[in-house]
Amino acid sequence: MDGFGLHFNSGNWILLLTSFFVLCISNWWSSAAEASTVPQELLKGFKATPNPSVSSFQPLLSDSNGNYSLGFLRVNKNQLNLAVYHIQSSEQLWYARTPGLTRWAHSTELFFNGSLVLSDPHTGVLWSTQTDGDRVWLSNTSNLQLQKLDEVAILWQSFDFPSDTLVENQNFTSAMALVSSNGLYSMRLGSDFIGFYAKFNPGTDPGQIYLKHKALEAKAAIVKGQGPIHVILMSDGYLGMFQTGSTPVDVQSFNSFQQNISGIRRVRIEPDGNLKGYFWTGSSWIVDYQAISDPCELPSSCGSYGLCRPGEGCSCLDNRTEPISGGCVSSENHISGDLCRAYDNKYKVLRRSGVELPYKKLMGYKKMESITQCENACELNCTCWGALYSNSSGFCYMLDYPMQTLVAVGDETKMGFFKLREGAGKKKVGTWLGLGLGLLFGAILILGGVIGLFWYKLRNRGVKGYVDEEGIGVGPYKDLGAASFRSIELCER
Repeated sequence: MDGFGLHFNSGNWILLLTSFFVLCISNWWSSAAEASTVPQELLKGFKATPNPSVSSFQPLLSDSNGNYSLGFLRVNKNQLNLAVYHIQSSEQLWYARTPGLTRWAHSTELFFNGSLVLSDPHTGVLWSTQTDGDRVWLSNTSNLQLQKLDEVAILWQSFDFPSDTLVENQNFTSAMALVSSNGLYSMRLGSDFIGFYAKFNPGTDPGQIYLKHKALEAKAAIVKGQGPIHVILMSDGYLGMFQTGSTPVDVQSFNSFQQNISGIRRVRIEPDGNLKGYFWTGSSWIVDYQAISDPCELPSSCGSYGLCRPGEGCSCLDNRTEPISGGCVSSENHISGDLCRAYDNKYKVLRRSGVELPYKKLMGYKKMESITQCENACELNCTCWGALYSNSSGFCYMLDYPMQTLVAVGDETKMGFFKLREGAGKKKVGTWLGLGLGLLFGAILILGGVIGLFWYKLRNRGVKGYVDEEGIGVGPYKDLGAASFRSIELCER
């Protein structure tokens, strides 16, 4: 029996292992078959809609090596990006910038009729290449292209319209902008510098500059009149600034500069406003470069009305609240605007000494004699949300957007004056609350009056009673022992 049992168990193990290998091969075969169904070019007549069963990424077009794919990327559960995807890392490298949110629904459609078009019947065309091409093609470097076959011409390419990422050998020019996924921060080129901008006030474009990297011109000089500069992420591990030729006018070296790295590289402007460089190891992305190394130098590392202490972390300007996601104040104070017109000049004032802006060297200022003069200038200005003053220099810096993160410094002569909106919804809430309480008290008074009137009538009836034809009272205050009551009782019997 033992021998039989051992033989039986061994047979089971063989059967189990065989089934396991068959299952693995079947899964691999189905995955390969599914991958092979993703086309390597899109021709006129192509149409696609989001698949409701897909939870993350729906591939529509693949490069010839299978490293990149164009498709629908699901975001926030119910929205999508038309994106170029790095398949192994599930990292988005490019997405179409649409004016609003695109729904993950059957009504959303991507089609190619010479132009690659993303549309929705509710809002119309959301995004289009506006071309008359013959095919859509994805290169082995993740560049999405619209091509004219008979002329062998590229009519449109995603490398000319970057989103928040640059990849190796992608040319970044002064006509382009890298914009963070939250839309707050951007990287742009000036005449001889790379600039980083924060759009804290929606009415300004490009916004407040918070970092300016000027070309060092160590190997080549920028010559006026010879054209604008451009930037390329080089395979050797640096961000190179060029004007003409192959000699850079500036080099920003990565940690792996001139090292033999086999993986691909990319840089991205992050949602916190930093520019970071990465390289792919084959299994993960490694951070290889940061434009801003100190968190306190970021434009809003601690959020609105936050205070960054170098080496210590975040706190709040008022010392009474703890920083939370988005800052130290209510959401109403994240939105810029005219304090006089929109909010009837209703705000409270916060003062703090020993603080300064992380990017004050890039800001405009006015020379003033005192902090009082600086404060008054801001207070009388409806669009001024705060002012910072230095006693040593006499410089007054005024901001036309709600205060972001400040840096704590040891110099108490550096002072700040900040406006905080008392609450955009308070007046409205107070009005509705007052109206509701007024109606409640009114209803109580009316109800009280009705009850009082009813009680008065009832009491009147009880005191006076009712008198029958013989003058006998039958009201509720009768003396039940009286002779008249007994006579009635006898009659009833």
